Amino acid sequence: MKAAVYHQYGGPEVVSITDIDKPIVQDNDVLIRVYASTVNRTDTGFRSAQYIVSRLFSGIVKPKNPVLGCDFAGEIVEVGKSVTQFQIGDRVFGFDDQGFGAHAEYKVISADASIAHIPKGLAYTEAAALAEGGHYALCDIRAAGVVEGQYVMVYGATGAIGSAAVQLLKYLGAYVVAVCSTKHIELVKSLGADEVIDYTKEDISKTPHRFDLVFDAVGKISFDTCKYILKDRGIYISTELGPNLQNPFLAITTSLSKGKKVLFPLPTVNQADIVFFKELVEQGKYRAIIDKTYVLDDIVAAHQYVDMGHKVGNVIITI
Repeated sequence: MKAAVYHQYGGPEVVSITDIDKPIVQDNDVLIRVYASTVNRTDTGFRSAQYIVSRLFSGIVKPKNPVLGCDFAGEIVEVGKSVTQFQIGDRVFGFDDQGFGAHAEYKVISADASIAHIPKGLAYTEAAALAEGGHYALCDIRAAGVVEGQYVMVYGATGAIGSAAVQLLKYLGAYVVAVCSTKHIELVKSLGADEVIDYTKEDISKTPHRFDLVFDAVGKISFDTCKYILKDRGIYISTELGPNLQNPFLAITTSLSKGKKVLFPLPTVNQADIVFFKELVEQGKYRAIIDKTYVLDDIVAAHQYVDMGHKVGNVIITI
């Protein structure tokens, strides 16, 4: 089968298209003919190993999973003999940041893993973009314990994580102040944000609000920057390690106080989370934002685009 592979860490050029063996189905597995995936910050982060700590998961010297791609959407073409919840012909989507493997024509995954049926009428390209940004946002929102009526700022509201966070927070009943650039204001409003701050024209510290949570979905602001807009027991969460890798350490030190805190939750995902996103889509409460679409043969260009750090929502790969 055709796949995009990488055998060393580095820039987009380390990824190439080649033929590899089709994965083998075990008793509790399903084999998916992949029609769409994404190239996202998880993929590019593992590819570049910019943060050396990522090699603890991906391989110290070289990648242990040579095929990236954690988002997937496609059709089941084979099921293991123990599988009962899925059958051949089912349209499914999901997320796998343990085995990856979705930048290929076929992917195998346990039937009990983070996989669910695609909502009726949803295209493969849309389904493939539901989970990566969504699960990061959901994990962080849950860690912060957001409840109805709380005030939350989402900084970087147009990325895959930020756009998901705005929608999830509104579903929970939070008052959302989203931060983005001028050209994306209408998009962010369409996601349900109560207010939008244009960071190219306004200083976020000038907002009259004080927040229960400041969620930095792009890793562009610091805890020090946000202290003055947090409530006395407000929480700051970033999707990045922060200046001088400070966020994990601040999460430890601030946990010892009764005041403002930094949280640095490790992301998790399971099948119930994927089903949750499916149900939100069916209720009209959630949608994935798609920026650009590339074919598998152009995957290096997709990596290059994501590396620029300006994508809006998700970058899709069709296979």
